Amino acid sequence: MTTLEPPITAALDPRLYVDPEALEREQQAIFARTWQLAGHIGDVSTSGRYVTARVGDESVLVVRGEDGELCAFRNVCRHRAARLREGRGDCGKALRCPYHGWTYRTDGSLIGVPEGRGFDGLDKRQLPLMPARVEEFAGLVFVNLDLDAEPLHRALDGLATKLAPYGLAGLTRFSESTSSQPANWKIVVDNYLEGYHIPIAHPSLMRLLDYQRYTVDVGDGYVWFEAPLREKPSGNRLERAYQRMVRPMPGLGDADRAVWRYAFIWPNTAIDLYPDQVTTWQVNPAGPAATHDVAAGYRAARPTAAMRAVQRLNHRLNAEVSDEDADLVARVQAGMATRGWQPGPLGEREAALAWFADHVRTALEAAG
Repeated sequence: MTTLEPPITAALDPRLYVDPEALEREQQAIFARTWQLAGHIGDVSTSGRYVTARVGDESVLVVRGEDGELCAFRNVCRHRAARLREGRGDCGKALRCPYHGWTYRTDGSLIGVPEGRGFDGLDKRQLPLMPARVEEFAGLVFVNLDLDAEPLHRALDGLATKLAPYGLAGLTRFSESTSSQPANWKIVVDNYLEGYHIPIAHPSLMRLLDYQRYTVDVGDGYVWFEAPLREKPSGNRLERAYQRMVRPMPGLGDADRAVWRYAFIWPNTAIDLYPDQVTTWQVNPAGPAATHDVAAGYRAARPTAAMRAVQRLNHRLNAEVSDEDADLVARVQAGMATRGWQPGPLGEREAALAWFADHVRTALEAAG
């Protein structure tokens, strides 16, 4: 990891934020070739447990096989393209298509075709489920449609060590939600990746965070943020209550009580690390000017009443920030259509935005 000097990299061409054809290119160049968050390791803890995940405009199914290994497949029956599963659950020893009953083992092999004699020359060995890559990382499960993709742990060198104190694998999910923002997915990511707007747009964060000590470290496949909390009590009642009541989860030390940390994994996965909980957030495109966001909150098992109260405070405080951000990205989306406008220079606090722009350009160029 290195801390960047003021970046000279230009921001992305504004057409990439408004052109439907640009989004089509990104589906193939980015989402079909990158690691996407599928869920928590607890979703697939035992044989037969499965979870589905959105990967750009496709769906992937992850299942724990009878041999204990994770397998991933494109979530589509080989017969007539019906989705095999939605959400998460337990399929037992086989995956049966709800349309015509074609049945697959958890290793993807086709084992059952109703009225199979009516299919001339049918060879079940030639029709297994279409495979995808799957990898566990720091208690989370990621998938990739590109069978030749670089292993995730290699691209995220050093991140597992940073995440380890939070013990994500041992945490339990206590909240989940989906939402939408009125902007291109890259605008939403741009906004997440820079703290430059905090003093202007987020008064609550300015009262809670020590903005002058807010740092950004840029790696290859991820960015790491440190946002220390202020020692001075906030003048806001809810913020002051959070400052007073927050305690670190098991595994964290006293120093972790006074800092919020964030990890962003290329291209669209965020992990927000608080003393009291961990939140994952995935930004998916839902058109040139809209997103479909998936979020989940995780906490230590059997939280005390005080810890649950702190977690509710955290949610209220961050919900306010999210509402402010939704307004900001809508404003930027509207401005991107301005004829003749070109992006201005990027400042030191926008180092991660420059990193993201470079990754987008590189991916599009590599795809041709």
